[in-house]
Amino acid sequence: MTLAGIELRYLVNEISRTVDGYYVSNIYGINRQSILFKLHHPERPDLFLVLSTIGMWLTNIKIDQIEENKMVRRLRDDLARLKIAKIEQIEVERIAYLTFSGFDKEFVLICEFFGDGNIILCDRQMKILALLHSIEVRHRELRVGVTYTPPPQNGLNVFEISEKDFQEINSVSTPVIKWIGRTLGLPAKYAEEIIKIAKIDPNTPGRNLTNENIAAIIDATNSLVHKVAGGDHQPFIVKTEKGFDVYPIKISNAESQEHTEIPTFMEGLDKVFSETLLDGGKITQSSSLDKKINEFQNKIDEQDKAILLVKERSESITKIAKSLFEFPSRGITAITDPYAIEKLREQNAELVKEKGLAFIKIRDEKIQIKTDSSIPAIASTLFDESKRQSSATESIEFLKRKNQKEIQRLRAQVDTAKEYVTYTQMQKKNWYERYRWFYTSDGLLAIGGRDSSSNSAIIRKHLGKNDKVFHAEIFGSPFFILKDATDPIPFDSLNEVAHATVCFSRAWREAMYGMSAYWINPDQVKKAAPSGQFLTRGSFVLEGQKNFVKISTLKLAVGILKENNYMITCGPLEPIKKRCICYAVIEPGGAEMADTAKKIRSDFVRVQEDIVARFTVDDFVRALPAGTSHVTEVVQKKDER
Repeated sequence: MTLAGIELRYLVNEISRTVDGYYVSNIYGINRQSILFKLHHPERPDLFLVLSTIGMWLTNIKIDQIEENKMVRRLRDDLARLKIAKIEQIEVERIAYLTFSGFDKEFVLICEFFGDGNIILCDRQMKILALLHSIEVRHRELRVGVTYTPPPQNGLNVFEISEKDFQEINSVSTPVIKWIGRTLGLPAKYAEEIIKIAKIDPNTPGRNLTNENIAAIIDATNSLVHKVAGGDHQPFIVKTEKGFDVYPIKISNAESQEHTEIPTFMEGLDKVFSETLLDGGKITQSSSLDKKINEFQNKIDEQDKAILLVKERSESITKIAKSLFEFPSRGITAITDPYAIEKLREQNAELVKEKGLAFIKIRDEKIQIKTDSSIPAIASTLFDESKRQSSATESIEFLKRKNQKEIQRLRAQVDTAKEYVTYTQMQKKNWYERYRWFYTSDGLLAIGGRDSSSNSAIIRKHLGKNDKVFHAEIFGSPFFILKDATDPIPFDSLNEVAHATVCFSRAWREAMYGMSAYWINPDQVKKAAPSGQFLTRGSFVLEGQKNFVKISTLKLAVGILKENNYMITCGPLEPIKKRCICYAVIEPGGAEMADTAKKIRSDFVRVQEDIVARFTVDDFVRALPAGTSHVTEVVQKKDER
């Protein structure tokens, strides 16, 4: 399926609204034509935006890289940490302009969704910095270094049509259905629906339309465009001859086709477009192997033909040899006897001489003989040649079996290659998953900051009057909050949150053992600086008595917790051990965060493959404390399968 201009208008508006306030956290390549943007917000769940030559959409699926995309490195260098300032569409053109800004920088990423499609990175002056495909045609040139030029506008702006736009139709013999599709630039499905709503025969020549007909077409067009672009949807996926299509509104001609209703148009696009990328990836991964399989299959076909030909030759030679044994009983003692020559001819064989040598020619095979030899001796020579021909089939059969085994091996590789085209289903996350978090042994929720922004957020937005605030006695400590803590604080919960606060501080990165944490009440946290003083972001004034807890060890556990869905959590060993289906114990020092995350994910895959497949390495990285770590133990609960 391809996006229509009015569908793109909806996507531009919807994505603009959804990504407001987000910045680019990371950029991944999917294939040569598609790029995945991970968008982050300090207070909202992460979003994933796909920009492809086939369309743009928010996705719940993170497809692992299928092919290298040549633009990813440049996009990371220029767009990382920038916000999406605005997304625009010019009139009804199938082109989206995404403006990224921040740190006194501004870039425009242009996505063209027509023809072969294109993704083009420009600076604020619209000078092209990078692009997927260079183009040089009569009306424009696209290459690095030139100023971006959009294609000539095609058709009317369907968002602003009036009666004067239909003056031409009164003078043409073109059927109204074709005129509308061409002039308004709408796909056939929408053009047909407009005509149906207007109650006009689609084959009516344009010049035969009345003023009432034209008014009805304009009303039907405005109504359909408003529904599609404005989000007044009743979306469904329909199976067509070319595959699957997503319809944002009810279409009369699709009611008889196989279709499935979906919650939103965006979810439908995500499903159809993502499956298109995955299917294309499987074809890409297996295409070279399929070519080799075809080559080996052609060899086998040729070998089958060779085996059949050799068998036929062998049988023909044997038949002639047997007939020679009848000659002596008829008084024939020489192969040159006219009767013998006649009998050979009757069996499609003949006696020939070449360069003074005698041969019996059977089909295309020439078998050398001595004409003065006895008939039985000549027959014996033919039998020997027949056996030699038969033995040749064994060699061909051996080569054929080798080729068949090679095909089996390649087919196994095809299956393996397709398995490498993988994706992760992104889950809807709870509000606290954007922070560091875990449940204590007493079942209380503890949340902590990841950076200055989230430190500020948990104090300003999530600190309640019944909570307790924790901080480590070291510069570079996060704030942790123990939610809905009773007085006195349960002993285990108090020690576990204090332990987590120290472990997630600079103490882990520098392996500083023997540190302390302290806790205070919410009213001891002052969110404003004293008069004449300044607080850095994520900092607060803490007043009154501090209650210290000594932490002697640095040890955490990363686990998978199941509630309404599966979640990755990290905290002190005992609560993780108590609540998680599998967990890994870590201590400071060793590998970098990404390598530690890969090891933990790999270890978990061995025992909970179907569950762990839902999480990326990045999900595990987010759970880990900053700095190096090493895994000391991996445990799966025996009753959890």
